[in-house]
Amino acid sequence: MRVHFIAIGGSAMHNLALALAHKGATVTGSDDAIFEPSKTRLAAKGLLPEQLGWDASRITSEIEAVILGMHAKEDNPELKRAQELGLTIYSYPEYLFAHSQDKTRVVIGGSHGKTTITSMILHVLGYHNRPTDFMVGAQLEGFDTMVHLTKENEFMLMEGDEYLSSPIDRRPKFHLYAPNIALISGIAWDHINVFPSFEDYQRQFSIFIDKIVPGGTLVYNEDDPHVKDLVENSIHPIKKIPYSVPDYNIEEGITYLETPEGPMPVEVFGAHNLSNLEGARWICQLMGVDSDDFYEAIASFKGASKRLELLVNRPDFIVYKDFAHAPSKVSATMSAVRQQYPNHTLVACLELHTYSSLSQDFIGQYGQTLDLADEAVVFYQPETLALKNRPPIPPEMVRSAFKREDLKLITGSRELSTYIEGLNDRPLVLLLMSSGNYGGLDLNQVFG
Repeated sequence: MRVHFIAIGGSAMHNLALALAHKGATVTGSDDAIFEPSKTRLAAKGLLPEQLGWDASRITSEIEAVILGMHAKEDNPELKRAQELGLTIYSYPEYLFAHSQDKTRVVIGGSHGKTTITSMILHVLGYHNRPTDFMVGAQLEGFDTMVHLTKENEFMLMEGDEYLSSPIDRRPKFHLYAPNIALISGIAWDHINVFPSFEDYQRQFSIFIDKIVPGGTLVYNEDDPHVKDLVENSIHPIKKIPYSVPDYNIEEGITYLETPEGPMPVEVFGAHNLSNLEGARWICQLMGVDSDDFYEAIASFKGASKRLELLVNRPDFIVYKDFAHAPSKVSATMSAVRQQYPNHTLVACLELHTYSSLSQDFIGQYGQTLDLADEAVVFYQPETLALKNRPPIPPEMVRSAFKREDLKLITGSRELSTYIEGLNDRPLVLLLMSSGNYGGLDLNQVFG
């Protein structure tokens, strides 16, 4: 099969390209910008475009399928040529659905926790040598690619992203998967550039529920009132299984999960992570892994990549980095670290990086999210707003939004580096939260 990727450099797109090449397909692709790690990974398999940019001459009638990434535009010349030739054009989720039509599709949805829950399930299945097809949006440790496709595997496990499918298909990705088994971990307003109100955003999850195959199963977090309300008021003919935070306790910085066999130490911590674990347990059970086997495997799960990643672990100085930016994620991470280290000084540093967080209309959603920190820092770069012709956000607005008068604001990576280096002589826990890179700051060099 010959497949061409328009916008091959995306996180999900390049993984699908690698997976199809591994299956024996002839894969070509294009993009106007490709960054790491996509660039190196594509180059290693001979899939990196020779030149950046779009070229309609790449599209010929010999191509059997075009896969269109969200990074491309509606007027992309390669897309236009493919449409003129009448080629089969898939969005990323459309292609995954086409591949998995004869499989049992398992989709993990929710505003937060999707990657962690999917990672937990893959860890458990791998521990017990139970192969499955899968797609995960983030790179996980121990996996060459985050898309794995076969003919023979019974299940297809997918992270269900609610963002749009392609420039010519404005449906959320998780509306296209038609799961047999689904999970919703939580609902908290995100992607405000696409869903301008919480009601509009919440409606996407209601549609997701209705897309579950009749007679299928939905596992849902009953601790989230929005999820609970949507699911329990749905009349769609499916089986509904609620879950909540399991019983646990913390002793000397170690979290013990209560199991039928007694307390069991686990590597992950925080109520939100243990809630994710319980959701994963139900999904694994529906995929044929019983609870005893689940607990045996999950004890060695160290966490999803970039989720509460331990960077420094010294007796008097501990540093975690977390891929968190949405207010609900920030609150959950803050609570987890505060509970795990109740007697430590906690310094929290949040980067406002996305265009949704750097919005005068949205920034108020961060109110009190950093209250559990003894010292709170917000890092953002005003020039980021200028690049997109967005109105500036003055310091007073940021402090007011977070409802914290002592909030420290840092707007340059050099200033942030100096600030962090000055913490080294104090016993504390430093929590870094961002979906960006703090203006290109090299944390390995900072913590040397």
